[in-house]
Order: sequence, then C-alpha cells, then structure tokens
Amino acid sequence: MNVVRLVKKAKKGSKEALLQLIMAEKDVYYKLALTYMGNTHDAMDAMEEMIVRLYEKIDQLKKEEAFYRWSKTILVNSCKTLLRKQKKLVLLDDWNTTNERELGHALTRDPYISSDQQMDIQELLLHVNEQQKEALQLKYLHDLDYQTIADITNVSIGTVKSRIFQGLKKLRDHYRGDVDE
Repeated sequence: MNVVRLVKKAKKGSKEALLQLIMAEKDVYYKLALTYMGNTHDAMDAMEEMIVRLYEKIDQLKKEEAFYRWSKTILVNSCKTLLRKQKKLVLLDDWNTTNERELGHALTRDPYISSDQQMDIQELLLHVNEQQKEALQLKYLHDLDYQTIADITNVSIGTVKSRIFQGLKKLRDHYRGDVDE
C-alpha cells in the first residue's frame, strides 16, 4: 500500500482512499482509543469522531507520509474531548469509583495482553502521574516513537522523554520498595 498515493487521492475527495488508509491501521487505532476511553463502546465513538475529522481536515495535512502520526493525534484529541464531555455528566462523588472500574475493564478487554499482565500494568501505573502514565502507555503499550508521542500530547520531545524517564524511575523506586518490605 502506498500511503502517499492514497493520501493524495483522499485529499482530492476519494472516500475509498481514506477508508483504505484507516482500515490498514484499524487495530492500532482501536487499541489506542481503548487505552484512553476504557471501554469498547466509547473507543468506537472516538474512532468514529476521528474518521469524520480526518475526512473534514485531510486537505490540511502538509506531509502525506505523516498521515498515521497525524491521524493518531486526531484520535487522541477525539478521545480527550469525549472524556471531557463525559466528566461533565458524572457526579463528582461517583467519579473515582467509576474511573477505577473503567480502567480495569479497559485493560482486561485488550486482546493483546493477558489478564494478569493487564492488572499488573494498571496497578503499577497508579504510582505515576497522569502525564507520565499517558507517555508510558503510548511508548510501551502502543510502541510509538517519541516524536509521535510529542505530537499526540502536544508537548516537546524533551518533555516526553522526561515524563517517560521520571515515570520509569518512580516505577523502579516503587518496585524496589515493595521488594524490600
């Protein structure tokens, strides 16, 4: 599949070309959306929103070869927008319980990781802040490079590297503390 050729066709209005691009990475998109949204239904809603935005804004993409990086950024932004809307609907008292339950369900539904591994990963990630958690998940669960993570999170590469380094340091320190106890 020639990404540049398909993006050029999509820019000229070919829905079929855009669909081919999206379908080629549908599993990657789904896994990324599931990480943010916590359940299948909301992940699919975020993907749907991403597809609409891609169709509307494909002409704004300057470098055709950067389509997948750009589309993942749009997906993450769609997820964050949907999460903000959901937060407004959830009563503050129920938020912590709901959020923890959804996070647990999200990882246990990920077909790429076993249940025990998912619980271990989620438990470890409770020991880092939200920015570090996001960076670590994008790097190690989704195997994204630093530039893509920087684009998705709208921060510099240095900040991404720092978040990952500091997050890993916290996890190492926590792990060592548990072993000594």
